[in-house]
Amino acid sequence: MKLGIISEPKEESFKYAAGKGLEFLEFCINVGKDPAKVLADVPALKGWIRRHGVGVQAIGRWGADRLDAEGKPVGEEVEACRKLVDVAAEAGCPNFVCGVNRVKTLTFLDNCNAAADWLASMISYGKSKGVRVATYNCRWNNFIVDPATWAIIHQQLPELGIKYDPSHTLNAGGHMLREMRDWAHRFHHVHIKGIVMIDGRQFDNPPAGLDQTDWASFMAMLYAKKYDGGLSIEPHSENWHGELGEKGVDFTIAHMRRLLFRE
Repeated sequence: MKLGIISEPKEESFKYAAGKGLEFLEFCINVGKDPAKVLADVPALKGWIRRHGVGVQAIGRWGADRLDAEGKPVGEEVEACRKLVDVAAEAGCPNFVCGVNRVKTLTFLDNCNAAADWLASMISYGKSKGVRVATYNCRWNNFIVDPATWAIIHQQLPELGIKYDPSHTLNAGGHMLREMRDWAHRFHHVHIKGIVMIDGRQFDNPPAGLDQTDWASFMAMLYAKKYDGGLSIEPHSENWHGELGEKGVDFTIAHMRRLLFRE
């Protein structure tokens, strides 16, 4: 397994990751951001990868509407996602991550079928470029988040992976270890983000290792399922920033390295 961090596609990010001994970056080019700019910066991006010895493990796009009110593909988003797949292919990045919105006027099954069609097209495009496609289990404008949807959509699409973040499962009241037992063989990428719950509600996303997630059991399941992909640290707290945030990142790196038997 590789250890990396989510950051921005700029040279300072590569310097930062290299300085902390991390192996890769992940880019989240979310709704509202223009993938064309990232695509135009690919020559510089490839130079930064060579210069700093830090790769790119995943590129994703969160929050966008992939389907319109009738369940048809939104053309602009198809093109946006294809541009990001192109960036991934050029950068030697193996994973593209996305979700699909639920259309309120459609039944659950019709939503699943429309999402599966959209994803099948993206998988085909990614395959032509050597890039895998995975859905994220974040609930941001995405309904493909749990075993109920994976059993329909992922079973139809054997090449479709899962980007798994245990904090989303725990926040939704799900069972992390059960999901991993049944679905970790489909994991393409993993986010490392802590969570503290109080009275059944999320209070904060502190650094992993300073939270309630059973990271030892989480890693044991990844080893049992022979997962060999990326572990992407996601600093995601309003409380942990500045100097405290840096200490939190360092703590998470040290914590995960122990679980990776590197310290």
